[in-house]
Amino acid sequence: MPSIHKQPDWWISDLQPTDEQWFLNRRQFLTSLGIGGAALTAGGISGCDRGAGAETTPGAATRPAPGLYPAKRNQKFELDRPITRRKDVLNYINYYEFDPADKPRAVKLSQKLTTHPWTLKVTGLVKKPRTFDVEELQKRFPLEERLYRHRCVETWAMALPWTGFPLRHLLNLVEPLATAKYVRFVSFMRPSEAPGQHPGSSYPWPYHEGLRLDEALHDLALLATGVYGHPLPKQNGAPIRVVVPWKYGYKSIKAIVEIELVEKQPPTLWNTVAPHEYGFYSNVDPAVPHPRWSQAKEWMIDGSRMSKRATLPYNGYGRLVNQLYK
Repeated sequence: MPSIHKQPDWWISDLQPTDEQWFLNRRQFLTSLGIGGAALTAGGISGCDRGAGAETTPGAATRPAPGLYPAKRNQKFELDRPITRRKDVLNYINYYEFDPADKPRAVKLSQKLTTHPWTLKVTGLVKKPRTFDVEELQKRFPLEERLYRHRCVETWAMALPWTGFPLRHLLNLVEPLATAKYVRFVSFMRPSEAPGQHPGSSYPWPYHEGLRLDEALHDLALLATGVYGHPLPKQNGAPIRVVVPWKYGYKSIKAIVEIELVEKQPPTLWNTVAPHEYGFYSNVDPAVPHPRWSQAKEWMIDGSRMSKRATLPYNGYGRLVNQLYK
């Protein structure tokens, strides 16, 4: 008698893409604001346009203890699509802190960022505020590999093997107070290493993002320190970044230096720059269009081409996060 395999709740069945014209790029809108925009992926401000350039070898942005990478894969996080090529992920970025439009140049300049040593300060409405060394965090909390979908607000998508640990582990360690309702994240501010942060920039540096506390405590919310079985490359957010897979990519801030628990909803960079286009929650929703393009379909980055799929509510993680928004 043949065995019957029941797919888990987070499994999303394969979908056939349908034709759709490419969306209007945000760059035109941001340029009209005097910002000179481009695109963003997960965190920092990073790329949504397809980039060229040779692959950059990840290398060790930090110096983790031997044996931490590659970490054991958590089998409960499965994918309905192939993992995006490592070469594409390493080069498909816009990192505005280094260059606002030229992806190969941003990749090159990001290698100048000093990522060792690196500390992460956790402050605000907690019983035990503390500053952690990132190397210490990688030893304190067991690292695991998770396969996650990634969805950019500009409709392109990836699938990545992140390495890290749940954000809730760190938050529980510092013991949030009852008055803490939100979590504020802050990235680095180093104009001497990141030329995009020059004093004349139109962006309100440093990059800052936020989550509701219950979102941050959800098991899916990850503090990533690696990808593809290696420590994070500098262009992908080294040495530590947030990954929130059910939200648009700009919520997943790169190269964080501070986590602050607060009572009121914190301002975020893109919501500050263009509040009518980028909300605080930013959950992936095919039924809610961006003001200038549809979100009903997504373009999977797939080698030298892009294949189209239907956008999934909450990027396919609805069964796991629906309860957060009742």
